[in-house]
Amino acid sequence: MNMQFSGNQALIVGGSCELALSLSRCMIQTDLYPILTYRNDKGLKTISDRLHDCEGKYRTAYLNFNDCDSLHALFDQVIQDMDYLIDFVQGDFESLIASADDNHIYDYFAENVGFRALLIKKAARLMLTQKKGRFVFISSSSAVRANPGQGFYAAAKSAGEALYRNLGIELGSRGITTVTLRPGYVDEGRGKKYLEAQGRKAIEKVPIKRPLTAKELSEVILFYLSDSAIGFNATEINLDGGLTAEK
Repeated sequence: MNMQFSGNQALIVGGSCELALSLSRCMIQTDLYPILTYRNDKGLKTISDRLHDCEGKYRTAYLNFNDCDSLHALFDQVIQDMDYLIDFVQGDFESLIASADDNHIYDYFAENVGFRALLIKKAARLMLTQKKGRFVFISSSSAVRANPGQGFYAAAKSAGEALYRNLGIELGSRGITTVTLRPGYVDEGRGKKYLEAQGRKAIEKVPIKRPLTAKELSEVILFYLSDSAIGFNATEINLDGGLTAEK
């Protein structure tokens, strides 16, 4: 399929993670222009190292989900126009609910739900001036099938899904649409570490008996950004090899 895109600039939130970097390469090869956010010097160096051969074909921007000033600066000083937003950000919080630290609970949801809502609002208002835009939220199969200790993570992902779903409902008639993808096991980043710890036990639960590759996920995201996917809006799509389809 020769995919067509009605936009060019894509803000990739959480741009230093492995999946975001894989997507960025696919975008650059498709003549899209990614803007990757980072939250610290380590993240900036990771982006620079991984995309060292793509100079001039992308840019970076500071954004810390624990710093509202960074959000205002991003939209006041860096982003003047934006056609797509791809949201990879999610903080780690593995804890049994009954034993979690009170302050950690509050801070986690402020960062992963409250800040995200502010980000979506600002991005949507910018897209409204252009009368078009597309959001893709990278959720997780954990939103519908969480393991013990993933309650806070699953709740934050579910809240993010609700925000993006309603945005697509509210602004679809004005050219702004949203899609949520729920990846299962992926052979990069957090998923790779989990699979290494669990061995074949985790993969045996997946009907296709293997994790997705970062390249496969990146190509799916590109499709949902393309003009061919305009009919998908305000919806969640499982991308987990059938993991959540079984009992």
